[in-house]
Amino acid sequence: MHFDLANKSKRIEELEREMEAPDFWDDVEISQQKMKTLKSLKDDLETYQELEMCYEDIETLVQMAEEENDASLLAEIEEAKNSYEKTYEGIRIKTLLSGEFDADAAIVSLNAGAGGTESCDWASMLYRMYTRWANAKGFSVDVLDFHEGDEAGIKSVTFQVNGENAYGYLKSEKGVHRLVRISPFNAAGKRQTSFVSCDVMPDIEEDIDIEVKDEDIRIDTYRSSGAGGQHINKTSSAIRITHFPTGIVVTCQNERSQHMNKDKAMQMLKSKLLMLRQQENEQKEAEIRGEVTEIGWGNQIRSYVMQPYTMVKDRRTSCETGNVDAVLDGELDPFINAYLKWLSQGGNESEDDGAF
Repeated sequence: MHFDLANKSKRIEELEREMEAPDFWDDVEISQQKMKTLKSLKDDLETYQELEMCYEDIETLVQMAEEENDASLLAEIEEAKNSYEKTYEGIRIKTLLSGEFDADAAIVSLNAGAGGTESCDWASMLYRMYTRWANAKGFSVDVLDFHEGDEAGIKSVTFQVNGENAYGYLKSEKGVHRLVRISPFNAAGKRQTSFVSCDVMPDIEEDIDIEVKDEDIRIDTYRSSGAGGQHINKTSSAIRITHFPTGIVVTCQNERSQHMNKDKAMQMLKSKLLMLRQQENEQKEAEIRGEVTEIGWGNQIRSYVMQPYTMVKDRRTSCETGNVDAVLDGELDPFINAYLKWLSQGGNESEDDGAF
């Protein structure tokens, strides 16, 4: 594991010197970005120092237990060891977040598939899962667009997860999520399979070098609906932008004005177009190398089975658990971590045929 402590310490010193300059706050946007970087670097060093202290505590406890032949210290040693391993794993995983936009906030869109109320209910379960995961991480969640199901659940929802490396973690969730259970909406009590697509893109704060021609888009306004802030349902301020060449559609309804919704939606469109361009470049490179790749977001990535047995399994990494309830309560880290490891090793599809 390479955490680059020396360069992090050097960069902290540089930023602290810059903050002392009288013109530091002349450009507020750049200054805030530097403050954010400084906090991140300091948090990294603090975490590493905590890891060192934890290791020293374990050594001391082991030494005491051996010298005094005190078995009662074993439980405390085990607890300290578990804490150490958890912190170490968090640092190790963070070293894998080296993508261009990994540090950015994430914009997540969930869309219920065919299946009516059952799929809409599955979309609401996934939305709850991601918000619980985000809350446990100390991240905030802002709803950008929300459409309720006709009878229950959610037809579609777009929300932004704000926090360091949110996109780096949540990019693992892009794809189709499959649920197998006995439907609570089916009087016959039959087992049913439902699908929800999840799209994830970074919230890129800087200007994106993507040209969007006026003739290539249609901008529609509509009345905001569903969950959201105080301005919901009062005016036709929600914005939908359709990009004709790609078929991409983005919506935003939760900003304070139509103008702000339009700006946010255009930013989302440019982010999607940038991700699409990068994906196309990767596919071209793969074709040159003679590799066969699939477009990940259009394929089933994970199955959640609640009957006749319980299991969650990711078909890319083969990571699995029998504790479905824990996963749906937000315990996603094992799957996210397995995906980041898989990606760092080349991201080759596993031999699993995906039938699970």
